[in-house]
Amino acid sequence: MTPSPPAGPPAPDAAPPSGCPAAVPLSGPGFHTDPQSLYRSMRGEHGPVVPVELPGGFPAWLVIGYREVHQVTSDPELFPRDVGLWNQWPHIPADWPLLPMVGQPLPSIYFSAGEEHRRHVRMVVPALEAVDPFEIRGHCEQLADRLVDDFCARGTADLVAAFCEPLPVLVLARLVGFPDDEGADIARVLKDLADGGAEAQSAHQRFAGHMARLVATRRAEPGDDVTSRMLACPEEFTDEEYMLDLMAITAAGHLTTADWIGNSVRLMLTEDDFADSMARGRRSVADAMTEVLWEDGPTQILAGRWPVRDTRLGERRIKAGDLLLLGLGAANTDPVIRQGAPGGAPSERGGSGAHLAFSHGEYRCPFPAQEIAEIIARTGIEVLLDRLPDLELAVPVGELVRRPSAFLRGTTALPVRFTPVPTTGAPS
Repeated sequence: MTPSPPAGPPAPDAAPPSGCPAAVPLSGPGFHTDPQSLYRSMRGEHGPVVPVELPGGFPAWLVIGYREVHQVTSDPELFPRDVGLWNQWPHIPADWPLLPMVGQPLPSIYFSAGEEHRRHVRMVVPALEAVDPFEIRGHCEQLADRLVDDFCARGTADLVAAFCEPLPVLVLARLVGFPDDEGADIARVLKDLADGGAEAQSAHQRFAGHMARLVATRRAEPGDDVTSRMLACPEEFTDEEYMLDLMAITAAGHLTTADWIGNSVRLMLTEDDFADSMARGRRSVADAMTEVLWEDGPTQILAGRWPVRDTRLGERRIKAGDLLLLGLGAANTDPVIRQGAPGGAPSERGGSGAHLAFSHGEYRCPFPAQEIAEIIARTGIEVLLDRLPDLELAVPVGELVRRPSAFLRGTTALPVRFTPVPTTGAPS
């Protein structure tokens, strides 16, 4: 793998970018308690491009305007996703806590740019496109039922731990070619990675080990799975590249889809108007999922883009190599696209698909990956509600805790209660 950037103490110039007011710390409870209020405050004080300070005192720009995010993501020549361009690399310590979010130059679809990125796209995207949507739904129904069976007789559960987090990775593990028993271990590995604790480094090594073994197995015994189709690509890739792309596919689709499920179920259980409209048949699971992508998206902030030359964005002077963070959650609530109707229906915001929850442009989440995530989330929620029709929140909504992250939006636990039901296949 590419070595970590050289470590060293922050330089004196690791300060807010020049020509701007004091930077906003990109930390604190506001980002996970009420980020939309924080974004409104930022927008009023700083406009669509906000100077922010990352842990360690490192400067960056948070782009919170819809038009400005669209501008940046539509111009990969001026604003490539090339992490190697970052002008702060000489000062970043090897153990910097946001390094996994910002990334390092690696030969993978997620951390490459330009033609190198497009080369990986030509290998990964067709392999994902070939997955049968009916196959995804079948896997999801079977695995969702299996997860619900583990707690349905108890009458209580934490849906985040018991359902939302394990379901996406179990489905993805099947799609890339793992047997179910190994998929369960990958689910534990990715939970350790997401928790970011003492086990994170070990979990990363185990994750890489799983993928390296899968590449070797599928090279010897090809099957009808994503990994085998990637290996069949006529362009040449190293085993490390296959491994890193498989890690990117699985990791990128895991927590975001888990939070999409969790945030959607949370909406349905805590918003009386939404729950009532669903009960009357006026709203659907798909409506809840779309509402979440606009209002409560799993990815609030995405790193990053780095301009290749000095430029201007939203009346700010941006230097070459400055880090631009894409404020996807803020951009989706920008008054510019609300047309004077805060909280209005997606149709009032330019269509339900006009959100930026999956980013935009050349480096957006690939469309086949979006479709896979949508099928997993929708099918999982439908199975859950079908099996447990009287599901309700077991604690006051004020006791629900959001993940302490400015970048990701999810609930750490979702305690529920319901009438106990038999497992699938059990006598009624």
